[in-house]
Amino acid sequence: MIGKTTRREALTVAAAALGAAALANGTQPASAQTTPKTFVLVHGSWHGGWCWRRVADRLEKQGHKVFAPTLTGLGERAHLISAQVDINTHVTDIVSVIKFENLDNIVLVGHSYAGLIITGVAEQIGSAISSIVYLDAFLPNDGDTLVNSSPETVRAATLAARDRGDISRPFPPASVFGVNEKDQAWVNSKLTPHPLGTSFTPIKMTGAREKIAKKTFIRLTGYQSPFFDKALAQCRGDKTWRTFEIATGHDIMVNMPDELTNLILEAA
Repeated sequence: MIGKTTRREALTVAAAALGAAALANGTQPASAQTTPKTFVLVHGSWHGGWCWRRVADRLEKQGHKVFAPTLTGLGERAHLISAQVDINTHVTDIVSVIKFENLDNIVLVGHSYAGLIITGVAEQIGSAISSIVYLDAFLPNDGDTLVNSSPETVRAATLAARDRGDISRPFPPASVFGVNEKDQAWVNSKLTPHPLGTSFTPIKMTGAREKIAKKTFIRLTGYQSPFFDKALAQCRGDKTWRTFEIATGHDIMVNMPDELTNLILEAA
């Protein structure tokens, strides 16, 4: 049920449904929000800032400020990959953008792996974040690592890679992320190996995430992940979180940029 005081919403993929949900919740539809906001969009494993281009363009056309940095060792920064790149490196990447750009009152969005990163960012500069959005993302607890939050097959492959002395994890094809056929070649051409060191860094948490005023978890149900299902259930049981479900693949920013733009604005 969606009511004026409800914090949980289940949405279909239609933009009209997003507007209807907003109205039923006593708020403006995303398209009607005119106050400029600042968005920091953080990509997941094997991706780069490039994956947010369609969403960033749409947000900027509405007058918002958007930053979509690429994490060290990925995308156009793939030449910086090394055994030393870990979770802390990537947290610092995002914290540095926020600090050097003098950003405040930001909407921080993390996709997939970046759920770990935005959690770490909140620990360092939570006061700069007005809204945090976990987009089909890991929702860690204190001490969690990426490797321990992965399926057994992925965990075994990651440990074997470390034993071999590898410094990266090879990327899967775009089809694994449910990317539409038209865009698969483009996405495949942009994916890069992910720094292996990020798999083993434990997240240190002191409750900073829970102090952020607006918290949202978005589950993309076309992508199978028991970890993300568990995170959705956890957030649904907490009235301080809003939850959304959309029946699409993992890379919604590629497949459905209009719908994701509206949804991010709704969460802002």
